[in-house]
Amino acid sequence: MGDSDLLKGINLYLVGMMGAGKTTIGKILAAQLGYGFVDTDAVIEQLTQKSINQIFAEKGETTFRQIETKVLSEVCAYTRLAISTGGGIVLRRENWSYLHYGLIVWLDVPVEQLYSRLAEDNTRPLLQDPDPIGKLRSLLDERRSLYAEADLHITPHPQDTPNAIAAQVLEAIPSVLKAKVGSRE
Repeated sequence: MGDSDLLKGINLYLVGMMGAGKTTIGKILAAQLGYGFVDTDAVIEQLTQKSINQIFAEKGETTFRQIETKVLSEVCAYTRLAISTGGGIVLRRENWSYLHYGLIVWLDVPVEQLYSRLAEDNTRPLLQDPDPIGKLRSLLDERRSLYAEADLHITPHPQDTPNAIAAQVLEAIPSVLKAKVGSRE
């Protein structure tokens, strides 16, 4: 059985904090599964012709979250996709009804590591804060119990390469999928 049959066409959703590596690892997983890759933030930018930062600044977070839900609802109509989601996608209950159609993977990266990856990145609207580490910590505290609803919880070590993390995900899929499919029968 090739990796392409591993998920039987079910979409793979990557959730987690900004800087967790969802896009990088999503692309690797897509290639290994023979899947397409979608980044919901990139779709939102194409759709609105604005950067995420601009949407937050001009329309506010609520409008952004509404667009995000619409994009998710449309993406979930497709199969054979690896989908990288925005860090806050888990905040709206409505989004879970879409996410649960697929297999949800939480990339759980410690705050210090997230910060070191994001320190140079000024495109993150939620990090425009005098205390970015504190902000990351409070966002993670607010979202942790939601992220924990994922089917698969992956905690990468700082030295893990994106390929190694993708391999951990692929390795864990069969056991999770069995439980997930079993619960539907």
